[in-house]
Amino acid sequence: MTDLTKTPDAPSPETPEQPKAAAPRHGVGDSIRTWWDGLSRPAQWGVGVPILILLALLPLFPPPLLDTPGYNFGLVMAQVAMYALIAIGLNVVVGQAGLLDLGYVGFYAIGAYTVGLLTSPNSPWNQTDGGWLNPTWAWMACLPIAVAVTAISGIILGTPTLRLRGDYLAIVTLGFGEIVRLLADNLSDITNGSLGLSGVAFPHFGESDSKPEGVFSGGNSGNADSANLLDRASYGTWWYWFAMVLVIIVLLIVGNLERSRVGRAWVAIREDEDAAEIMGVPTFKFKLWAFLIGAAVGGMSGAIYAGQVQFINPTGFNIINSMLFLCAVVIGGQGNKLGVIFGAFIIAYLPARLQSVKLVSNESTGYILLAIDVLVFVGLVVVWKYKSDDLSPWPRRGCITGMVVTGIMGALLLGSVLLFRVGGAQTLGDLKYMYFGITLVVMMILRPQGLFPVRQKLLTFGRQVYQAVRKPAERELIGAGR
Repeated sequence: MTDLTKTPDAPSPETPEQPKAAAPRHGVGDSIRTWWDGLSRPAQWGVGVPILILLALLPLFPPPLLDTPGYNFGLVMAQVAMYALIAIGLNVVVGQAGLLDLGYVGFYAIGAYTVGLLTSPNSPWNQTDGGWLNPTWAWMACLPIAVAVTAISGIILGTPTLRLRGDYLAIVTLGFGEIVRLLADNLSDITNGSLGLSGVAFPHFGESDSKPEGVFSGGNSGNADSANLLDRASYGTWWYWFAMVLVIIVLLIVGNLERSRVGRAWVAIREDEDAAEIMGVPTFKFKLWAFLIGAAVGGMSGAIYAGQVQFINPTGFNIINSMLFLCAVVIGGQGNKLGVIFGAFIIAYLPARLQSVKLVSNESTGYILLAIDVLVFVGLVVVWKYKSDDLSPWPRRGCITGMVVTGIMGALLLGSVLLFRVGGAQTLGDLKYMYFGITLVVMMILRPQGLFPVRQKLLTFGRQVYQAVRKPAERELIGAGR
């Protein structure tokens, strides 16, 4: 007889429980990105403008933890802004169009030498001594000329070489960077060879009795006790402000291009050039556009460098600098404009900040730290050998990271104590190439997309589609489990 008190739809004790939908994982970056995308354009400017003002005031009131004891903080921030401009230009080529350019320093050198050849007294092409350039505004007139010359050089280089891909394109661009440096070194009748060009022009703005050559000259050290912010700013701070304005302008231009047909073509070429060409995208034309824009921005950065330093020679444009520019793009996140700016900050700021940090203050302390480091390394090795199978993923990663860090620090400490000289101990700033290289290796293993990976946006109904995709789907049981 059927039990009428039992509900027919009630599951039997053997019925498996319905699995719960996994909650979507959101990182801090995703939360910030979602909040920012939810703001209207005026609201975004309302948030961004105060942040820009705070960044502009940073060299005038350097925070204690960010200050660089070994260097003028304003000059360091000026170099950060210049590297940011370089990273944005290289990001157009590498991050958005997917073209591996290892000789970007060549465009940087062409921009610097354009200003130097037209304004330096050591140049046979100097136009400031009886020529058509007035020394007061010579640098400002040479800035657009440098941009135009590097853009033309980008076209000259890209027209025959952009039909190559991958490693072949990387080798050709690497050769281009070295050719530019070698030409600057060997054409001594024009470039003054390894002696370089001195007395390069700079903007003569804000001239007064206390600043006879203006606020951009090296003689403007600023007055840290002044209540007037403009008088407080040194020449490094003024260059930082000028470079910040150019960074904002370039960001607006590149951002509009990224959201246009040109940007969509770059993304298509980067993801699959063959598929993009089959779908009707003129790949060569858009790759040439990327090369032209990247070259122009690189030339602008070189002109800023020449005006700020007022001296250029071939050693400042070697292949190592080109690798550092590429590191800024890779570490920050290829294709992400704000990410590569953060990468440029790391590349330019960290060596200056760590230049005053010594590994050991005396030989005895060095041996003590070396012994502690060896004990920690041996302990981590023992834990890994006997307990690695019982550890969860994050402790395993922490153990591996700890072994790598302690191993590297042990080698550095050993070298420091063996080669210790009073007053000349090795600083962390001297080892920038080593820890940038280690950073790249670790990132290629754990986070190849960079610290701030790019997120492509759908131009039509983007927010609705994004929310629909991220919404967890309800799992429905089938068969006997229903």
